Amino acid sequence: MEETRRVAVVIHPTRPEAVTAAVRFIDGMRRHTIECVVEANHVDQVREQLPDAYISPLAVGSRVELIVVFGGDGSMLRASEWALPRGIPLLGVNLGHVGFLAELEASEIRELIEKVAARDYTIERRLTLGAHVFDTDGTTLWNSFAVNEVSTEKASRRRMADLMVSIDGRPLSRWACDGVLVASASGSTAYGFSAGGPVIWPNTEAFEVVPIAAHALFAQACVVAPSSQVELQLMGGDLGPDAVVWCDGRRSADLRSGCSIVIERYPQDLQIARLSEQPFTTRLVKKFGLDVEGWRAPRRNPRF
Repeated sequence: MEETRRVAVVIHPTRPEAVTAAVRFIDGMRRHTIECVVEANHVDQVREQLPDAYISPLAVGSRVELIVVFGGDGSMLRASEWALPRGIPLLGVNLGHVGFLAELEASEIRELIEKVAARDYTIERRLTLGAHVFDTDGTTLWNSFAVNEVSTEKASRRRMADLMVSIDGRPLSRWACDGVLVASASGSTAYGFSAGGPVIWPNTEAFEVVPIAAHALFAQACVVAPSSQVELQLMGGDLGPDAVVWCDGRRSADLRSGCSIVIERYPQDLQIARLSEQPFTTRLVKKFGLDVEGWRAPRRNPRF
């Protein structure tokens, strides 16, 4: 007897249009005899619109082949907390503003249904980061992973953070700053981009170190190898000891003077399902609305 196919559905927490799109997808999956499991907080909403469908909540023991996310990159990051440790691919339907991690738009639900039913997609693997916080005596205080970035930031607006940055065991620079980002290639178009870091093509095996508003002569973003280990030590003194480390803006730990954060490649890569070949250059131009004609192109309105 063939095992029942199951797909998990993650829905943006506050957008009604995300529920509407998810219901269309779930109804299409039902026609292909594929079960859908939904996050517990959305089960009742889906059941209201599909009263005759069997909808079960997503649970720790749920066995699914794919997670389809209806939302923006924030929803994808939330879904990654469930998907990454289990090695399950994510497929995003963009309902956000930019959506670099998402694969298609809400208007393409019909194509999505047929592609998922036929398992007609490829898997793209993305490097992720692991963060480890150590006390002054070397005791491990906290661990987490990050899909986009690990950000170490000052905890108070009144003082800068004083961070010693080392790469592969060698000191690079000491920065009095608002913080330091360590971003993956996926995260290079997110917080890292806003902080002045370079855009890294997502299939690049590398990550970047980006100082935030550093008061220093050398305060440039650096791209390092995937095997590199980045250490940030929170120094004491007049600049103050308090800081906080965030992973993807979702999980955090407080730091005190002398603590260190070690960031390195996480053992598991994030798996992104792709329905078609879409070069990252095309995605970048589309999402940021880049001017590919330039200022020398003929003006469309001759009056200006």
